[in-house]
Amino acid sequence: MANKVAVTGVNTSKLPKMSNHEMLELLKKVKAGDELARDEFMLANLRLVLSVVQRFGGKKDKADDMFQVGCVGLIKAINNFNMDLNVKFSTYAVPMIIGEIRRYLRDNNSIRVSRSLRDTAYRALQSKEKLTSSGDYEPTLDEIATDMKEDVKNVAIALDAISDTISLSDPVFNNGSETIRVMDQVADTKNDIDSLLEQFALNDAILKLNEKEKQILMMRYYIGKTQMEVSEEVGISQAQVSRLEKNALEHIRKKIM
Repeated sequence: MANKVAVTGVNTSKLPKMSNHEMLELLKKVKAGDELARDEFMLANLRLVLSVVQRFGGKKDKADDMFQVGCVGLIKAINNFNMDLNVKFSTYAVPMIIGEIRRYLRDNNSIRVSRSLRDTAYRALQSKEKLTSSGDYEPTLDEIATDMKEDVKNVAIALDAISDTISLSDPVFNNGSETIRVMDQVADTKNDIDSLLEQFALNDAILKLNEKEKQILMMRYYIGKTQMEVSEEVGISQAQVSRLEKNALEHIRKKIM
């Protein structure tokens, strides 16, 4: 795959290269509804798709199909990308491309592995990386299971179930200025683009709260204080705390719905 030039009829050796500034200016035109700019932007970002496909290099017989599926992820990324979030397009697009390819491989794999089993396996890899870096030795399966608070049998089954086991530090994408690694794609409870979009929306909504509202939400939901405790610490009445908390939550709810 690394030496392959033609992928689904696209000569990848002749794909255009653009600077970050050129990409940004073109993206502005895309968001303004310029269809020609959209086609040009899509073509300029096919290297993103190719870089992700190459990461799945062990599945050469499916390279063309993965490239086409990855292009679907790229189109979704272009449609949904929000320029106001101060996030690079590639940082946003790569997880979406990976997600589309993973779904394709999962749905077309003759051996089906459940989502929960895969999640357990990826958490085990994460635990192994942590234990290895802290102790400079290869942790045992028992140690990994203990660190995860999981039954050792479940961990063993999960690790055996996944194919092409990789290191969490392996790069998935690199454009010279930033690197996205496997560990960046490991989710705690779910690993779909909806959770990523929700996180972006939530962060954006919280940033738009005033300092008093941020302080109250931090004390209430991160530290776990009661409204009375917040009232005493901030120096306002409990009724005011309740009102500010309610207003802040309502603001966030409207932003992420």
